[in-house]
Order: sequence, then C-alpha cells, then structure tokens
Amino acid sequence: MLLAMDVGNTETVIGLFGKANPEAGDAMGFARASDERGLAYHWRLSTIVERTPDEHAMVLTQLLDLEGLDLRDAVSAIAISSSVPTVSTQLRRMANRWFASLPITVLGPGTKSGMAILYENPREVGADRIANSVGAYDLYPGASIVVDMGTATTFDAISAKGEYLGGAIAPGVAISLEALYTEASALRSVELIAPRSVIGRSTVESIQSGVLYGFAAQVDGVAQRFLDELGEATVIATGGLAGLIAPHTKLVQFVEPWLTLHGLRIVHERNHSGD
Repeated sequence: MLLAMDVGNTETVIGLFGKANPEAGDAMGFARASDERGLAYHWRLSTIVERTPDEHAMVLTQLLDLEGLDLRDAVSAIAISSSVPTVSTQLRRMANRWFASLPITVLGPGTKSGMAILYENPREVGADRIANSVGAYDLYPGASIVVDMGTATTFDAISAKGEYLGGAIAPGVAISLEALYTEASALRSVELIAPRSVIGRSTVESIQSGVLYGFAAQVDGVAQRFLDELGEATVIATGGLAGLIAPHTKLVQFVEPWLTLHGLRIVHERNHSGD
C-alpha cells in the first residue's frame, strides 16, 4: 500500500492507500470506488520539526500498529510532500535508511507532476499546492479554484486545460488568532465553533464570529475575484479548517479534506507507473 505524507507548518497528514483488484482500480491497482478514493487509513498529527529520522519511523510504526498493521508488510511505496525544509530532509533520511528498497516520491522541483506550472518561477510553488491542484483536476476536470485552509490560507487556480495558473496567499486562522492574542492583551484564546449569532453577545462569541464569518467572507471575496478572471470554475476547499469555514461560504462547492493526499498519490503514480 502507498503511504502518503503531507507535512505542513502546523500539521502533518498521513494516509495509507489500499490496493484492490486491478480491474476495479487504476493502472496501479489502487481502489477508487470508495468515497475516500482508496484511502484506507488516515491520521493528522502536529508537525514537530525536531523529530529525527528514527523518530519519524517510530511514529509511523506506532500509527500502523494501532490499526493492527505491520509497517514493513503494509507499506509498499512512499510519497511525501512537505512545506518544511527541515522535515523534508529528515523524512528523506528516514526513507533512505528504513525503506531504501521501496519506490519513493518526494514532490518538489524536478518531480514529474503531469501539470504545466505557469508561475514565473515554478520552483516557488509549494509541493502541497501542486498536489492540491493535481488532485483537484483529477476529481473535477476543468477550471477550478482550490482553497487550502491551513497555517496560511492559499488560493490556487487551475485552468480548463489542467494548467497551474497561480494563486494567492493570506495569513491563516491560526496565525491571525495568535497575532490577536499577542497584540490584544485583554483577549484570550477561544474554542473555534459557531457562535449563537453573528452579532456576538460576549467577547468569546465576538471572536468566534469574527473568525468564522470573517474568514468565510475572505474565501468568498478572493474566490469571486478569481472567478472574475477565470470565468466558470469549480471551487474546492481543503485543509484542517475547511470543514469549519466552508459551510459558511457562498462559493465553495466541495470540501475535500484529503485532497493533498489524493494529488500526492497521483504524482507518485506518474513517477512510478512502471514499478
């Protein structure tokens, strides 16, 4: 099975794609019938920059053990995307030490993604943004806009021909809240849930309203400006906070929590289809 890992600045998402009868799947035999498109297991962890290669291997071993799986028997290939260079290096070292015999894809400059990158400098586009775009075009052929709500909120535009056009980057919810708590001494951390009404009747509800509806409005505002340039396009949300924010937007049509892993799997297939 393919072990896919997407490392963000705040969280790391890990998925294990199960194999099925090749006649029921794609060219590599990965199942595509389920709602999660062959994603048999998934985990979301805090990103810890200080982890060594051996510690990464230990964490993966423990995660699979919780599901009754043995790492060496269950994993037949590995695909990695990372926005944190230090973690990228450690994961490469982990793979070279513990999984040297397996097909390994680390998405980055020079990796065959199958998508034309029309950025002025393609090397500047984050691996997660490429994976998101590849996954979005596979699931929703045609022009699309991907909104990834993580540490930063990123907007990426994909053309009807499957080209990566570019995007926008804004501070994410966590960054904005941290700045709010740091700079406004009278405000405290709150649970991110929907308040009773848009007009908050307490400081907690006021912060919840500002975050929830403020970021929903940001998503709609930027997405609409993208649509003004692109024309008709599918708007897709992903990332750790997509499930919270997207229901309060007007333009998001689909929420794909595992979009990055899905795109990462496709990139791996394109680089190891003959293995």
